Amino acid sequence: MASRSSLASGGRTRSELSAVDGLVQLSFLVQNALTRQANDHGLSLIQTRLLGVLRDRQPGMNELAKLLELDKSSVTGLIDRAERRGLVERIPSSADRRAVLVRLTDAGRGLVSEVGTAFEADVRTMLDGLPMADRRALSTLVSRVLVARATGQGIDLFATVHTGAGG
Repeated sequence: MASRSSLASGGRTRSELSAVDGLVQLSFLVQNALTRQANDHGLSLIQTRLLGVLRDRQPGMNELAKLLELDKSSVTGLIDRAERRGLVERIPSSADRRAVLVRLTDAGRGLVSEVGTAFEADVRTMLDGLPMADRRALSTLVSRVLVARATGQGIDLFATVHTGAGG
């Protein structure tokens, strides 16, 4: 049995943070790594998120707004800027002539690959101290939280490139 002095509030040992504290501090680490990679590649954080969403899908504007949690006018400006840089392009929807879909260009795909590879290396470094079983458990728990939240918002996190109408 642990001594009183070795227990933190809630029965946790001094080496454990609460779920809230742990998630907040972990989110800071992850956001800092992503921001650093974005800056290193001449991108804003929201541009990086956009390119990440587009790596495996071709959403319409409404779907993009939902995925990025932005209003449609903000998404339009974001797409305009990325299009001017040659990173994305608008294509007509085969399901709805009034709608456009957004997809990565070859240049955008190349940039996504560069940023993704560097960011993955940063995250792997963060997790280096964990045994493989803990990494798998972390992945499982994080997936459960994110899939449940996305499902509640009508978002399929595992959707891949499609050509349906979206907005």
